[in-house]
Amino acid sequence: MATATLAPPVSAPVVAPFPSAAVEADLRSELIEIVKSEAAIRGVALPPTPVAIGSTPFQIDSLVVVSILCIVEPLLGIELPENVVRTGGYRSVDQALVQLLPNIETFWKKRKGGK
Repeated sequence: MATATLAPPVSAPVVAPFPSAAVEADLRSELIEIVKSEAAIRGVALPPTPVAIGSTPFQIDSLVVVSILCIVEPLLGIELPENVVRTGGYRSVDQALVQLLPNIETFWKKRKGGK
C-alpha cells in the first residue's frame, strides 16, 4: 500500500503594510514646499515651523496636488490615479493629508491585495 504525503499548505503572499508614515512625510514635505513657494509669490507671510505651516489656512489647488503624487509612487510601487485627490483642492496642508492618505491607502490595498 502506498503512503500519501501531504503537500505543504499554500500560503497567501505576504503583503507589506502600507507605509503610511513615509507617505505622509514625503507628501507633507512636498506640500509645505509648494505652500512656501506660492506664499513667496503672493507676498504672504507664513509661520516659521513646518508644523505651523501645515495648519495655516492656504488654498492648495488640486492639480498641484495631482502633480506631486509621483513623489510617493516609487515608495508604493504603483502609479496613483488622479481621483485620489479631491476635486477643488484643499484649504491647508493638514487638510490635504487627512483626505489624501486614506484615499491613497485604499487604492494601494486594492492594487497590492492587502487588507
